[in-house]
Amino acid sequence: MRYYESIIDTIGNTPLVKLNSVTKGIKGTVLGKVEYFNPGNSMKDRMAIKMIEDAEARGDLKPGGTIIEGTSGNTGMGLALAAISKGYKCAFTLADKQSQEKVDILKAVGAEVHVCPTAVAPEDPRSYYSVAKRLNEEIQNSYYPNQYDNLSNAQAHYESTGPEIWDDTDGRITHYVAGVGTGGSMSGVARYLKEKKPEVVTIGVDTYGSVFKKYKETGVFDETEIYPYLTEGIGEDILPANVDFSVIDHFIKATDKDAAIMTRRLSREEGLFVGWSCGSAVWGALEWAKDNLKEEDVMVIILPDHGTRYLGKVYNDTWMKDHGFLEEREYSSAKSIIAKQSGENALSTISNNAKVSEAVSLLTSSSISQIPVIDDSGEFVGSLCDSTLLSQLIGDPELRDKQVSDVMQKPFQFVPADTTMDVLSSMITRENPAVMVRDSEGHPRIITQHDLLELIGIS
Repeated sequence: MRYYESIIDTIGNTPLVKLNSVTKGIKGTVLGKVEYFNPGNSMKDRMAIKMIEDAEARGDLKPGGTIIEGTSGNTGMGLALAAISKGYKCAFTLADKQSQEKVDILKAVGAEVHVCPTAVAPEDPRSYYSVAKRLNEEIQNSYYPNQYDNLSNAQAHYESTGPEIWDDTDGRITHYVAGVGTGGSMSGVARYLKEKKPEVVTIGVDTYGSVFKKYKETGVFDETEIYPYLTEGIGEDILPANVDFSVIDHFIKATDKDAAIMTRRLSREEGLFVGWSCGSAVWGALEWAKDNLKEEDVMVIILPDHGTRYLGKVYNDTWMKDHGFLEEREYSSAKSIIAKQSGENALSTISNNAKVSEAVSLLTSSSISQIPVIDDSGEFVGSLCDSTLLSQLIGDPELRDKQVSDVMQKPFQFVPADTTMDVLSSMITRENPAVMVRDSEGHPRIITQHDLLELIGIS
């Protein structure tokens, strides 16, 4: 007889599948490593079992214990399978942007699930990071793997995913591409491949609203890069210890829309019923391949999970249309908002060297509530909001003779033109009264709360 002792023994040895349709016009061989063949339908099974077994070896996880983790869903599934096989309980925290399917699946395998708000800082006590840590403190005999900073995550991929890719390509791989979230699959595989063949090019795919790409290119952790996005499983507002930037050669950003459309194409054109971040990875990989891949090259892209997690989102026509991803609906995105803004006047700005009294005059004469601040080079360096400025002047009337740079707030964030209404509404708040977007000609435009209210007929 041939059988496995438990479901976790079936993890790994997933196939490489050649992409044939979405790669038309691309030179070289492009292969997807289809990780939904793992028992939990995602690559996270690999690192989940590694983190648990390493914790057992250290004595951090004891019999009858509870596994607690913050997850986007897939790691939770892998940990739940490990818990079932090994006799543990589990409790998981998820951000509320995750699909309902992920919540339901985790509950189906016996997990306790806590849904937390997305649009809060990581250190906020309501964030899914903080709630997981609190549960770990409150529940006796519990273990918090912390997939972001637990290096067993990357090590799992160094020990399994990397060697599988190397062996299955007979060492001919030239490019490796993966979406970057916790960084485990990107960094673990990249480290293994570069040890075997230093010239392998490694490409991380990031999303707009995440910090990775800019940090790689500048070494600066720029909080203005952080804003809500819809894609699940990639991008972060923190720098996880598992993201080893030294083994990642390049980053490419994919928008929510490009990722969603590519995800559906993979299903319809390749027969690969994959998850949303798979679309991100393939879109980013093909953007790189257009100008860089040669006939003899072999590119491998990690396809992390299965489409069943996204039946209510990217595989739902109504949801896609409502977000402007299938059909451009009026007012569905930042692009359509600026197209409908009355007039085509240039954006009003003020110099950081101007007097505060000049800013007040400009705000009142132009009947605007906020204004971007620029420096001598034309760079956006700050912003002014009438309500905040009024409060400052009431407290200290002498400020009117000071420079704008003395009272300005942080600059408004730039967002992609296809940023959808729900993301815009979560970004534009009392503390952040506007965002910026570039029109089709590259000119900066501003979107305010007034624009959103006008959009839905309240103003």
